[in-house]
Amino acid sequence: MQRHIGLVYGGARVGLMGRLADAVLSAGGHVTGVIPEALVAKEVAHTTLSDLRVVASMHARKSLMADLSQGFIALPGGWGTLEEFFEVLTWGQLGLHQKPCGLLNVQGYFDRLLSFIDHGIEERFVRHENRSMVLVSRDVNELLNLFDGYVPPHIDKWIDAQET
Repeated sequence: MQRHIGLVYGGARVGLMGRLADAVLSAGGHVTGVIPEALVAKEVAHTTLSDLRVVASMHARKSLMADLSQGFIALPGGWGTLEEFFEVLTWGQLGLHQKPCGLLNVQGYFDRLLSFIDHGIEERFVRHENRSMVLVSRDVNELLNLFDGYVPPHIDKWIDAQET
């Protein structure tokens, strides 16, 4: 099924995301990469993208990627993937955007992370209402369907004095 959506990502030609970018380009899709100058200098930039934007820093990279994106999907990955996912999730919690955030849970990769999130809710470090902000599926089409129907939770007050 073709959905005619573009890809915005970190702009590297290496790793899982580099392969995803190649697949999107091969299928005729539009790919925007956002990469800091330091990584261009290390010759990891994907130079055949539809649109490659070079920025000064990792902070500028994340900000521009967030501005260009209509939603955020994390694929299995390491520290950077987790950091970026939780940053945009936090921005959503704070009301800085109302875009969907999802995990493509390939072969159960994120199962333990999801258990940890649920533990955070049980321990009252994460509000139960905010759990719905993390969309999850093992199937990309199902995850995109969840994105289509996403409605951010409405919470009048982020935190009360009694909750601290």
